[in-house]
Amino acid sequence: MSSVPKRQKLDAAADGNTSAGPNEEESDALEQIDACQNEIDALNEKASEEILKVEQKYNKLRKPCYEKRSELVKRIPNFWVTSFINHPQVSGILDEEEEECLHALNKLEVEEFEDIKSGYRINFHFDENPYFENKILTKEFHLNSAASENGDWPASTSTPIEWKEGKNLLKQLLTKPYTNKKKRNSDYKTFFDWFSDNADPVNDEIAELIKDDLWPNPLQYYLVPDIEVEPEDEDELDDNEEEAFEDDDGEDEGDEDLEDEDVK
Repeated sequence: MSSVPKRQKLDAAADGNTSAGPNEEESDALEQIDACQNEIDALNEKASEEILKVEQKYNKLRKPCYEKRSELVKRIPNFWVTSFINHPQVSGILDEEEEECLHALNKLEVEEFEDIKSGYRINFHFDENPYFENKILTKEFHLNSAASENGDWPASTSTPIEWKEGKNLLKQLLTKPYTNKKKRNSDYKTFFDWFSDNADPVNDEIAELIKDDLWPNPLQYYLVPDIEVEPEDEDELDDNEEEAFEDDDGEDEGDEDLEDEDVK
């Protein structure tokens, strides 16, 4: 099966140095296509700039709504930890003892940097708690920042956690047998392990879920109804079916015995 031959680049074809290049009509069409593509690229770049301005405008408009929501949330005990537990992915990194600690979480906020494209930060506000001294824990993401080694990849930073004596959950969770932990995807870390780890911010799925899913509408997760019903054990179903079958057989045998007696 023959394949379509590769075409020369426009600059090579324009030089007329190749005998296998496109003819004059094709060359003219290719040059015009290239010009069209340049116009498209310019429009796309302009659209991106205008979309960015719109996002900046609406970020400012949304801010008072987020602040009002945060004040209302403070009136609901355990709002954020409940939303975390009900979130199908975020719940996967919560250890039971971490859940206990997150009962002190009274406010969550995501702040995009003013130009949006350079990064964002996630702030976790805590009441006084028996685990650490910090009132606010912040994880920042800098996109295409000089903060990274080569300046081309995202970099992230986290507030050092000031653990109280004997309450360092990171150390405790590392020494815990895996069987005592909540079952989770092996790729996930625990919550505070995730918070402290800044090795691979470009693949930080949890941060993206918090920023783009949990933060915009936590109410949908707080209000998740507990409607899950445990399926019946298959062995029990099989046993019940066998018992029913035996009962039917028993009834049939009894009827046959009666018929035999009548015949006699």
